[in-house]
Amino acid sequence: MLHLQSTSSESWLTQVTENLDLLLIDHAHCEKKAAGVAMNMIFAYVENEDLCRAMTEIVNEELEHFHLVLELLHERGVRFCRIKPSKYGEKLHALVRKNEPERAVDRLLVAGLIEARSCERFGILRERLEDPRLANFYDQLFESEARHHSAYVRLAKQYADDATVMRRLEELAAAEAEIIAVGDENPRMHS
Repeated sequence: MLHLQSTSSESWLTQVTENLDLLLIDHAHCEKKAAGVAMNMIFAYVENEDLCRAMTEIVNEELEHFHLVLELLHERGVRFCRIKPSKYGEKLHALVRKNEPERAVDRLLVAGLIEARSCERFGILRERLEDPRLANFYDQLFESEARHHSAYVRLAKQYADDATVMRRLEELAAAEAEIIAVGDENPRMHS
């Protein structure tokens, strides 16, 4: 898995642990959006059977995670609702080049970077949350996020050679680190 540039995890952890219910609402939205991104990949690259099969698996897993977060919210007596999203995803998606096959490479790598950052955040939460139920929950999700990241990078290599993909991944990862360093005023999974 990609080693992301370090972020200020302590300030993020403080921000989100003081607002766990809001973090869980944001997490549910993130899982829903991740399923939507994978579904959009199927529509955009329907001729790529390998990609379509991989995206179908990701869609199913992301929706399963969405339901699991909804169950957690229900258990905690928290109603799922709309919240203002962070600008993280929007800023990352703005980096996607417009022409194919570069667009396919970038879309896949951006999705992979989001999965890698989620994996990093889940790792922090599983190790540092005092609530054992939530810590265990994030431990269970950790592996699937890493697997999704790897799938997106592998699929990007179907649209450009390995060296080109890895060079672009490094460029996007550097930009992603800058975006995450700016943070967000609201406690979000990617703030």
